[in-house]
Amino acid sequence: MLGTVLNSAAVLAGTAVGVAVGGRFPERLRATVIDVLGLFVAVLGIANALETFGPELAAVAGRGAALLVLGSLLVGGALGELADLDGRLARLGDRLQERVAARRGSTGDGTTGQRIGEGFVVASLVFCVGPLAVLGPLQNGVEGSIELLAVKSALDGVTSIAFASALGLGVGLSVVPLLAWQGGIAVLGGTLGTALSEPMISAMNAVGGVLVLAIALRLLRVREIRVANLLPALVLAPLAVALWP
Repeated sequence: MLGTVLNSAAVLAGTAVGVAVGGRFPERLRATVIDVLGLFVAVLGIANALETFGPELAAVAGRGAALLVLGSLLVGGALGELADLDGRLARLGDRLQERVAARRGSTGDGTTGQRIGEGFVVASLVFCVGPLAVLGPLQNGVEGSIELLAVKSALDGVTSIAFASALGLGVGLSVVPLLAWQGGIAVLGGTLGTALSEPMISAMNAVGGVLVLAIALRLLRVREIRVANLLPALVLAPLAVALWP
């Protein structure tokens, strides 16, 4: 859990810096920051998604690797829609925003509230989806090492500054799902570390890359994809590898 606590502290610190300096930026500059982040997140997503065609998955599924990843996303998306994960995450963001506003003694304007909610949802997905969000807490739980999570903390700290400068306090609220997700993986690390093979981790990373790319499309206002509803695919992909004939 130490690595996850460090990661959360980095996000909170980055958010504080971003909120402090963000108000001094003109709206055009904040829009450019979001565009740059969207493009960069898209590159990261594409790089991870290309693991679909990597040697680890090919060794297990051959040419069926793409179908394995696609099937995991389709089934996972259907399950996520039925459970309305994206709606639940958005409502959690709204409740957290209301508490923040209540402590300030004001509900704030609709634009601010919407921006806080968007910051929470986008930052939660960016910080909780991706190889380091899985491999980092796994390493922490299995080996007791925080090396990967230290690297992730540095990256997330810088990213949270940029996000918070454009989207505000909602970025800091993302530590709630971050603690739950990475902390849960770290606690179960002893079991998961021995159960997950390299191909299973590669499948998870490939699916995570597609989700990260979807986040980029959301940041760039190309399409409001309900990314949280695709999260079950992160569990289904390694399971599909394990069951692959």
